[in-house]
Amino acid sequence: MESIILSWSGGKDSALALDRLRSDPDVRVVALVTSVTTTYDRVSIHGVRRSLLHAQASALGLPVYEIVLEPNCTKDAYDAAMARTLTRMKSLYPDVRRIAYGDLFLEDVRRYREERLPSLGFTGAFPIWGLDTATLAREFVERGFEARLVCVDTTQLDGRFAGRAFDHALLDELPAGVDPCGERGEFHTFVWSGPGFRHAIPHTVGEIVLREERFVYCDLVPTT
Repeated sequence: MESIILSWSGGKDSALALDRLRSDPDVRVVALVTSVTTTYDRVSIHGVRRSLLHAQASALGLPVYEIVLEPNCTKDAYDAAMARTLTRMKSLYPDVRRIAYGDLFLEDVRRYREERLPSLGFTGAFPIWGLDTATLAREFVERGFEARLVCVDTTQLDGRFAGRAFDHALLDELPAGVDPCGERGEFHTFVWSGPGFRHAIPHTVGEIVLREERFVYCDLVPTT
């Protein structure tokens, strides 16, 4: 059985990729890796609290390792941080050859990964690549996953969607031109329950704020 690492954002595409990998009898996911912005103590881009990331990993029964970034880091700084983390993971999991991603159709993103990974001793795997995103979004809901929109790019989608549950009602309301999975960065999600989770992640919806005059973030607050 092949051991594999999954790049984990905490959102629905990562959850779907994990679900696909876990359904493959020839693959065993051994760890997650996530980018975290250290000053904010949150998952990069998504803005989810670090504590909720680790609650997810615990509920999924997997260790999570962080690519630690500074705010507004450059591409070179990101590459260096990724190299440090993946070099460490290579020593911890010497039998792992591939890192999986929840990418769907952005060719430039996939190409970047495939160009960078070999120098670090890995290749990429893309378990949900090319699947129809409208079908995939509905499947996510119908399978019983539960998620919430935590970041909305207001240049692509109305900020009022921030904080909404990712469900059929939301999908029905998405404007034409907005990808149902938010693959072009229209929105990002946090998955708090569903297949593969040992338990739901308790949380409440906190403050909703506009940052950089563009991104609306919904803060999720852990509860016990």
